Amino acid sequence: MQDVDKAGSTMRVGMIGLGSMGMPMALNLLRAGLAGRVSVFGRSPEKLAPALEAGAERCETPKALAAQSDVLITVLPDLPQLEALIDGDEGILAGVDGPLLLVICSTSSPEGVRALARTLSEKSEGRIHVLDAPLSGGTDGAEAGRLSIMVGGEEADLERARPVLETMGTPVLLGPLGAGEVAKACNQMVVAATMVALSEATNIAERAGLDVERLLGCLGGGYAGGRFLESRKQRLIDKDYTPSGIARYMTKDLGFARDEAAQQQVVTPQLSTLLALYQDLGERGLGELDLTVTQRYIAELDRPPGSDGSGQTQGA
Repeated sequence: MQDVDKAGSTMRVGMIGLGSMGMPMALNLLRAGLAGRVSVFGRSPEKLAPALEAGAERCETPKALAAQSDVLITVLPDLPQLEALIDGDEGILAGVDGPLLLVICSTSSPEGVRALARTLSEKSEGRIHVLDAPLSGGTDGAEAGRLSIMVGGEEADLERARPVLETMGTPVLLGPLGAGEVAKACNQMVVAATMVALSEATNIAERAGLDVERLLGCLGGGYAGGRFLESRKQRLIDKDYTPSGIARYMTKDLGFARDEAAQQQVVTPQLSTLLALYQDLGERGLGELDLTVTQRYIAELDRPPGSDGSGQTQGA
């Protein structure tokens, strides 16, 4: 018998990937109180503590999580992390004995998502349906429950998941399976270009003697303003590159955009430049820092890789 909450909901929701994005998403879902049961799985039980304290139940295995979920949301970096949890005696497939809607929130290859959905449908005899639903809005958007959720898949499947996703942000159906990932690739192109532009602008301004804080405040009031600038403004002022949105993920995301552009036969000169830039950023050892480390990367382009800025090469 399914659990029923005070509002009469019988929907059971499972979540995997309770990190900087997944945890606030789970907490917003729990606060909304619309699910009859919210279950979570993670390799590190201590990282699940905030969700457990808010009323979630911990499952020991992906199999157990799937067995008590109608909708299973995964907020993992990419498909390999999800695929590692699917097969085996304790995997997701082993726990599926009825309809399961799998909502994949990673930024992944559109074709990779389609291929995984075909495999899951075959192995589950059609019991597993898939939506791709990558996210934009960062940790601040996740905490505020105002993520942009880009969805690909069947409309009926989205309607089934909509009440859950609306506790986390605004889900928009953009087309068939894979369309969400195409949209996220487009989103990342714009984010990457904006981050590079802001990084170049703040470096020019600083070297010209301008007050960067005043500059960004001025830009925010004009056409250059927007949520991305607002969310990154203080980090750029403080040169705070502590990890939030990891810079190295941009290489992966832009790679998916490149692949989709090639498939659609679109020439993308700016995308090629951005991808090369973020690949070089990673090779310079900055990939594990926040995306705003692009500012530091730009500042150091006139120095040899490994220079500490004093004219001496580190380790020399």
